[in-house]
Parts: sequence; C-alpha cells; structure tokens
Amino acid sequence: MIRRRIPLAWRQLMNRKGRFLVALAGIGFADILIMTQLGFKSALLDSNTRLPGLLNADLILVSSQAQNFGLLKEFSRRRLFQAKNLPEVATAEPLYLSLANWKNPQTNSESSILVFGFNPARPAFRLPELTQNSKLIQYPDAVLFDRASDGQYETAIAQIEQGKRVNTEIQGRKITISGLYQVGASFIAEGGVMTSDQNFMRIFNGRTAGEVSLGLITLKPGSDPDLVAEKLRNELPDDVKVFTQQAYVQSERTYWETSTAIGFIFSFGAIVGIFVGVIIVYQILFSDVSDHLSEYATLKAVGYGDRYLLSVVFQEAIILAVVGFIPGGLISIGLYSVISNATGLLLVMTATRLLEVFVMTLGMCTLSGAIATRKLRSADPADIF
Repeated sequence: MIRRRIPLAWRQLMNRKGRFLVALAGIGFADILIMTQLGFKSALLDSNTRLPGLLNADLILVSSQAQNFGLLKEFSRRRLFQAKNLPEVATAEPLYLSLANWKNPQTNSESSILVFGFNPARPAFRLPELTQNSKLIQYPDAVLFDRASDGQYETAIAQIEQGKRVNTEIQGRKITISGLYQVGASFIAEGGVMTSDQNFMRIFNGRTAGEVSLGLITLKPGSDPDLVAEKLRNELPDDVKVFTQQAYVQSERTYWETSTAIGFIFSFGAIVGIFVGVIIVYQILFSDVSDHLSEYATLKAVGYGDRYLLSVVFQEAIILAVVGFIPGGLISIGLYSVISNATGLLLVMTATRLLEVFVMTLGMCTLSGAIATRKLRSADPADIF
C-alpha cells in the first residue's frame, strides 16, 4: 500500500513541474530566512558572551547592581579578601574594566573601547596570546590591543606584528600598544585593550584599586564550584552575587536575549520565515487539490476513503519539505560563510540548527497540508456522473 501511495503523491507534484519548482523555491527561501535569522541571533549572543566565557575563573563575583558585562557596578575589594578565607579558594583576583574614549592610531578617529585591567601575573582571560604577552603590560602605559576590533587598523596591526610599538591615546592619556590578542567586537564596544591593574589606574585616575568590577575566584583541585558558590552566597553580604563560570555566561546570554531587542527581532524574523513557508506550500497544495478534484472524486467512487486521500496530500507536503530543505540548507551554509567574512560575526551552521529548521520545515508543510485538505471535502463522487 505504501508503494502505491508514495508514487501517486510524487506524480501529482511532478504533473506540474513549474509549480513544483516554485514550491521548492518558496520552501528554500523560507528555510534560508529562518536559518539566517537564527544564525544572526546566535552570533550576536555569542559575541556578547565571548569575553565572559573566557574569564580565567571558577567562580565570579559581581555587584548586585550590575546589569551586564558592559554595565557593571564596582564593589569593595574586601569581598575578595573575605572569599579568600574559604579553605577551598586558591586565588581571588580583581578585574577592572571600563569604557573609554579611544583614538584610532591609524585614522585618528575617536570611538569607545573596553579597557581591562588585571594582575599581569594572573591573566584574567584564557587567551594564549594574553599569557604570552602578559609581561609586556607590566611596563608603564603599555596595553595589548584586540586585533579583531571593528575599524581600520590594518596598518597598525601589521606594525605591531613586526615588533614595532604603536602609540595612541585613551582618555586623553598617551599609551603604547605593545602586543595583540583576538576576541572581537560586541554591542558594548567596537573593541578592547588589556593592560595591568596599575596602568588601568593611570588611565582612569578617578578609580581606586579598592573598587573592583569583577572578582575572579579560582578553586583548589577537587573543590565543587556549585558547593563553594553556595557557601560564598551565605558568607558574603547581599551587595555581591556569586556565579559559577557557566552560570555567569548563561546569565549574560539571558540578559541579551530577553532584556534587549536581539531575541525579539531575530525570533520574529524566523517566525516570518515560517509564515511565508506555510502560505507558499498551502497555495501549491490547494491548487493541486483543486486541479485534481475530479480524480479524488473518482478515487472515492471506487472505494478509497478520506483517510487515503488525506494521506496523499500529506505525503506531498512531506516530499516538498524534504526536497525543498536540501537547497535551502546548502545555500544557508554558503551564506553563513559570506556573512562571517563580511561582518566579522562568527556564524556557524551546527547540526542542531539544521535539525531544528528541518523539523520546522516539516511542521510548516504539514500544517499547510492540513489546511489544504479541507478542499477534499468537496470531492463528491456524484460530480463525475
């Protein structure tokens, strides 16, 4: 029976090859739109959580008044000394960060940039280049520059890679770019520089070492981060929050997804793609059912029931979903590469996303088929006599 049903659904579609190709193009377009929107959403969320994910810590202390990684509030360094009293804690280091006015050394244009200050002996981020170049920032007014920052920096970066020093200004203070690292821009700022805690205080002469932006806590081997985090929550005052590394990254991702327009805009774009796909497939299947209504009536007349007729339409919908998804997925993979190269955003096509969109495609085609089958009710065997 299955062998008889599948060819009928296929032949129905292939009877009008032009219409079939239009349907595949429509489904492919819908899939491309959905995958592009989901890709942008994921890339933007990843770009805004990349730095928190690279923090060199097991536990992170944050002010209770902080909104996100770019809008932190300072808290007393005493909280780190208190945390250090726990036997499970190996180190408790401060991280200082702030937005600053930055002069592009290549174009002399000004923009905002994130400045990070920390103890050079214990780099605050898990970056190989930072570990290699940490000694360079021990010198007065020396910084490391993020080579993936937005803007025109090609000449300056080339000079630094050749071992030359490049001079510019941050907050009106002359500084020297002594080395490079790579992370990338975010919604918070177009780029970043890292330096020692002492240089940070020189750049921001109104800041004091006793007021920190984040507390980076590493634990002794064998310690359970979740248990130690709970201990710290009980020990420390309510002016700070304690996160495990994974929980902090997730909290940042949740903030950007729910408290900003990122989640809504790109989720809405994906929904529009699904809606477009449903409309296109519905039109194709409805037209197909209408054109073959007399044939469906004949099948009813010779004894085929409504269940069989419905199965033919649903099989057509599944065929459209499967065949239409293939070019849509392939084109989307190519677009991800083009967009990544053009924008610097890291759009990565994952197997999970492909599977999710394929399931969405099956769902929208099946829904379209369900709507189109209402026309089958008008297939009356008496009409053929």
